[in-house]
Amino acid sequence: MKGVVLAGGLGSRLLPMTRVTNKHLLPVFDRPMIYFPIQQLVHAGIDDILIVTGGNHAGDFLRLLGNGKEFGLRRLNYAYQEGEGWIAEALGLAEDFAAGNPICVILGDNIFETPIREAVDTYRADPRERWSCSRRNSDIPWDPVWAPTQDVSIERTGGLSQNP
Repeated sequence: MKGVVLAGGLGSRLLPMTRVTNKHLLPVFDRPMIYFPIQQLVHAGIDDILIVTGGNHAGDFLRLLGNGKEFGLRRLNYAYQEGEGWIAEALGLAEDFAAGNPICVILGDNIFETPIREAVDTYRADPRERWSCSRRNSDIPWDPVWAPTQDVSIERTGGLSQNP
């Protein structure tokens, strides 16, 4: 299984900070936000990852993450998304990378307290199913949320939807 981290978007809700950097490179606690999804994938046993990003600061990911050896990755790849094509277009950029293999997609601005390893292992045990790890937030359903252990659900899903 391969991993895909979606790290695009304009970060307009985080202005003025995102005038000078991509929101996924902003610090959260003691590290850049992008470290959290990468570490989730690595903990789940995924060592071949694609970062999909865009905008004026895309090169900053390469300067920060390099070839991924610091995370124990076998390979770290990059794809550039022009404009605002949202999640569907970003996943389209991952098609060649996936090369017919299953992928685990994680958003670059989501931080989970609970490891996703259980969901990845569940999928590996029965690859006919698609699984989603999520936590519903009725106040702001499209924002990244903390996912405490008791609120995380792992469930079968039939497809994807894009929030505004």
